[in-house]
Amino acid sequence: MSTAPLFLVDALPSGDRAVLDGPEGRHAATVKRLRPGEAVQLADGHGGLAHAVVDAAGRDTVDLTITSRVVLDPPAPRVLLAQALVKGDRGELAVEMATEAGIDGILPWRAARCIVRWDDGPRGEKALGRWRSTVREAAKQSRRPWLPHVEEPVTTGDLARRVGAAAGALVLHEGAGDRLADIADEIPRTGDLLLMVGPEGGITDEELETLVAAGARSVRLGQEVLRASTAAAVALGALGVLTDRWS
Repeated sequence: MSTAPLFLVDALPSGDRAVLDGPEGRHAATVKRLRPGEAVQLADGHGGLAHAVVDAAGRDTVDLTITSRVVLDPPAPRVLLAQALVKGDRGELAVEMATEAGIDGILPWRAARCIVRWDDGPRGEKALGRWRSTVREAAKQSRRPWLPHVEEPVTTGDLARRVGAAAGALVLHEGAGDRLADIADEIPRTGDLLLMVGPEGGITDEELETLVAAGARSVRLGQEVLRASTAAAVALGALGVLTDRWS
């Protein structure tokens, strides 16, 4: 049985009737071509979820009857991804795959060997906007009631401070002695777990030393060296197996 399509709204409707309008309503009416009697889901991105049935569809609006509501608990552990900036559309691919795999928040990382640089002007804001838009669409695609937040870009120093405040922190590094599976018992089951993925050129020795000194654990996924755009999704799959987070 297929899952009803999910649409993100600013706030869940309080009554039994609702109108889905704006960009989401237009998408529902003209792209999804929803018809009376079809089931949909509305999510506020913060765990609130409403199930509804279509009453009528207009040109760019959909009338709904709300059938039930639920507020879902936050995920545990809450996994945050520090994804180094990647050139071209591979950065968007990285955050798209990570979102579909279950990431809870994303920190764009200005690592030393990043080829691409996001400045603090319009170009940087545009690039950040693309990541946020990609994450939003991926969350809808994977029917996620919790929308991962894409933060402002961070430096390695910023990351080191976040490592100190997190319940756990992992740096993916091909030269690490431990595999992720080797430290399964050390992965926190509550709080924030920070997962760090370096750029195409790799994490520098200085960066690794800084993060490990702050409390991060250097681990590898296996013998293969993964692309910067796919490593996070693979790691999330492994974490799901090890922690039962997504079982």
